[in-house]
Parts: sequence; structure tokens; C-alpha cells
Amino acid sequence: MFFTTLFFGGIALAIVGTGMGVLLTRNAVYTVLFLVANFSLVAVLYLVLGAPFLAMAQVTVYAGAIMVLFLFVIMLLGAERLPGREPLKSQRVLALVLGGILLAQVALFVVWGFNNANPLPEAAPDFATPTQVATLLFTKYALPFEVTSVILLVAVIGVIVLTRGEITSIRGRLLGKKKEE
Repeated sequence: MFFTTLFFGGIALAIVGTGMGVLLTRNAVYTVLFLVANFSLVAVLYLVLGAPFLAMAQVTVYAGAIMVLFLFVIMLLGAERLPGREPLKSQRVLALVLGGILLAQVALFVVWGFNNANPLPEAAPDFATPTQVATLLFTKYALPFEVTSVILLVAVIGVIVLTRGEITSIRGRLLGKKKEE
């Protein structure tokens, strides 16, 4: 019991660390790699919780397919580095305030709520089987599943549209220099 709790806490700290890496790094490729590590660690938590199918789906879908797609788009568009300037300076202040509120809530939970938490009941033997997940995914949760796929598609198209102007201006400058030579 103690080892499991210690392992769970260590993985949770690693997930928070990779999440901070996603937020704090300025290189988009490193951001994607931190996100892959984060998704992989979440899959390990699924294994600890006794849901191997969800762990495999996490690795296959998120850490595999979607992150490879994002990495491909980033590398294709040449958007590896974020600009040095900060476009919205007020976001930093708002983020610090909201982060402070979140830390206060976590501290209050640890101090007051952790002692009153009841242990989770044991999962049923047929919990998170592929049949159950597929039935729920394609019946009850079909619309959220499709909305998520549309949001991801729009995000990829948005990245292409936002960086297209920068790419054409860089190409124009490079081609202009070649013509002058």
C-alpha cells in the first residue's frame, strides 16, 4: 500500500513537472516532447489504477498519433521557436493571480480535505474493457468524440493559417536575396 502511494505520488509529480515544461519552454518541438512525456506518464497512472485498455489508448492515440501530427505540423511550418516578445502582457499578471488561487485551493484541500477523503471502492473485473469503452464512446459520447476531432482539425488549420503569412514573408526575403546575388 505504501509503495503504491509513493509510486503514484512520484508519477504525479513527474506529470506536474512535464506540464510545467510544456508551459515554460519557448521551443515548440520541446513543448511537444514534454507533452508526449506527460501523456505517457498519464498512461502509467491508468495502469496503476487498473485500466490497461485506457493506458494503451492513451499511448496510441495521444502520445502516438496526435503528437506526431502536431510535431509534423510544427516542423513543416518552421514554427519551432516562439517570438521573443510577449504579445499580451496582461496575460502574465492574470496567470499569476489564477495560479495563486489554484495553489491556495490545493493547499486548503491538502490541509482540510485530505483527511476526510474516503478510499475508492475496488473496480469491477469488467471495468474499462474494450467492449464497454466502445459501447459508451459510440453511443452516449459520440457527439463529444466528434466535437473533439473537429476542434483538433481546427487547431491544425489555425496553426497553418497563422504561420502562413510569416512563412511567405520569410520565403520572399530569401528569394529576393537570391535574385540580387
